[in-house]
Amino acid sequence: MKKILVTGGLGYIGSHTVVELQKNGFEVIIIDNLSNSSEDVLKGIHSISGITPIFEKLDLKEKTKVSEFFDRNSDIDGIIHFAASKAVGESVEDPLLYYENNLNTLVYVLQECKKHQIKNLIFSSSCTVYGEPDSLPITEEAPVKKATSPYGNTKQISEEIIFDLCSVSDLKAIALRYFNPIGAHETSEIGELPLGVPLNLVPFVTQTAAGVREQLSVFGEDYPTVDGSCVRDYIHVVDLAKAHVISLKRLLEGKNTTSFEVFNLGTGRGSSVLEVIKAFEKVTHQKLNYKIVDRRPGDVISVYADTKKANNVLGWKTEGSMEDALLTAWNWEKKVRNIK
Repeated sequence: MKKILVTGGLGYIGSHTVVELQKNGFEVIIIDNLSNSSEDVLKGIHSISGITPIFEKLDLKEKTKVSEFFDRNSDIDGIIHFAASKAVGESVEDPLLYYENNLNTLVYVLQECKKHQIKNLIFSSSCTVYGEPDSLPITEEAPVKKATSPYGNTKQISEEIIFDLCSVSDLKAIALRYFNPIGAHETSEIGELPLGVPLNLVPFVTQTAAGVREQLSVFGEDYPTVDGSCVRDYIHVVDLAKAHVISLKRLLEGKNTTSFEVFNLGTGRGSSVLEVIKAFEKVTHQKLNYKIVDRRPGDVISVYADTKKANNVLGWKTEGSMEDALLTAWNWEKKVRNIK
């Protein structure tokens, strides 16, 4: 049984990936500092998979403790690295926090990979590396543009750091550039539970429907899109989790063609904010209180993926529809809020 370390494994995407790893026979160790997650997530993972993964509360910024952890767990076969701060607005307000938390921690993990000859790494990247695209859909060959936020910049720099290490060592890595993950596990045992005010659209939608938020703001109605609102590529989180397992197997089986590979993970379809709202109302029979407000500074107009590389090379494709994802997100929200 291969032993896989998942950093940030109690977070939204991390927890769903842990479930898929365990379903595929991997032994999982989770590191998480619980800054944006809860230890209760372990119960949800166990409820779905029947297995409680090993968990160690650890802040990856603490270099000595990171080193001690790897000395105790030097038999790790691969790492999926999710641990990072991810709020664009917060990164603009406190860039040093993001550079320390997202870059230093990656360097410490990579130093341990080198020291202990851990050769397989999956990195949680983002479509933010593309900025405002020149053309749509976005392929992996699209230029990486100057980041519009410190958060986006940490993803760009992280990819460069990993690429540089792969060039001079035995490390093999895959960077997965996500588009917009939404939804929850069909069991409603795990899902997206942001601490504080949600920064992403769908949890704000579900919290508005649940009465936690009074009103949902739609930022802008005059963009050059189908209905004037911004367009994004919304991917079911379970599909995203499955792509991590497929990518990990690719490395473990030596099927990678270069030491550093990049794949876009999306549906290949763009949906506007207003289309998401209408789809949510249709599938859940909930009327949303929303209001059109002014554009939000820094918002990209339209972003969606070209997924042919992931489809053809990884043999991966999305299975869950946006409606599926929205319904699971609502069912999760109802469970968390005890709504019947």
